[in-house]
Amino acid sequence: MRIAVTGSIATDHLMTFPGKFTDQLIADKLDKVSLSFLVDELAIRRGGVAANIAFGLGVLGLRPLLVGAVGADFEEYRNWLEQHGVSTAGVRESMLRHTARFVCTTDADGNQIGSFYTGAMAEDAEIKIVPLAAEHGIDLVLIGAGDPGAMVVHTAECRQAGLKFAADPSQQLARILGDEQVRALVDGADYLFGNEYEEALIERKSGWGSAEILARVGVRITTLGAAGARIDRQGQPPITVPAVPDAKPADPTGSGDAFRSGFLAAVAWGLSLERAAQLGNLMAVHALESTGPQEYNLKPGPLTERFATAYGDAAAAEVATYLPA
Repeated sequence: MRIAVTGSIATDHLMTFPGKFTDQLIADKLDKVSLSFLVDELAIRRGGVAANIAFGLGVLGLRPLLVGAVGADFEEYRNWLEQHGVSTAGVRESMLRHTARFVCTTDADGNQIGSFYTGAMAEDAEIKIVPLAAEHGIDLVLIGAGDPGAMVVHTAECRQAGLKFAADPSQQLARILGDEQVRALVDGADYLFGNEYEEALIERKSGWGSAEILARVGVRITTLGAAGARIDRQGQPPITVPAVPDAKPADPTGSGDAFRSGFLAAVAWGLSLERAAQLGNLMAVHALESTGPQEYNLKPGPLTERFATAYGDAAAAEVATYLPA
């Protein structure tokens, strides 16, 4: 199975201010704020929902097709992704805008001031999915969080062409205001991803209860944080898969994206939904224990050993068959 991944492609520029923002604010001058903070550290990390998921699929050996719009500043990032098994043949370079960018400064108290520049992501809706799918032999399209308009357009295109798709609106649910938009993103999905909060938000915004959503999607996957993941299907008992024990969190950014890459990799290999959730949990822990969503190092031997510890030797052996050398 060949998978295409749509959604945001971005870089995070993260800075640290050693003082406190509140010490610099004057109560009776808040209507005319003009401040500059001298920062001590700058970390630039590769990110974006689509790029994170594609990275995970790439290091698992699936050669996914990344789909999205970027700027002329993307070349170094492109090389990184290609080196880690991602095809960027579906990436369009904007003639006008830079690659999307999140810029954030954190002070000594953990307060943050951030800005997100959408940049080239605003052009995602201009990319046509069906011709790419035909050219690259795509069997499943994951429609991840990105430009809301593009998400709706890509979903409609997949539905009209009969192309299987996975819905993963996640962070953009707050931006998608209309119930018709939410319904359009969910209805007919072969897979629907979300965490517990997003699960409730989808139901509230769509006006559909859990039973009705299960009647409209193939498989609903809900991540439960430290409790693992749950898989629901219409007319079937839920499958609950516990999390990997003894995780040592360093940075939660990108762990949900890593879960999706593990889950979809197992689906592409033809493994059971239980194995898919187990591999998803293991990939999520790899990201959770690294600083940055694409900084984890995947080694088949240690991964198999940890899989066996968490889920048993038979489950680990089944997955190990498909891991790249």
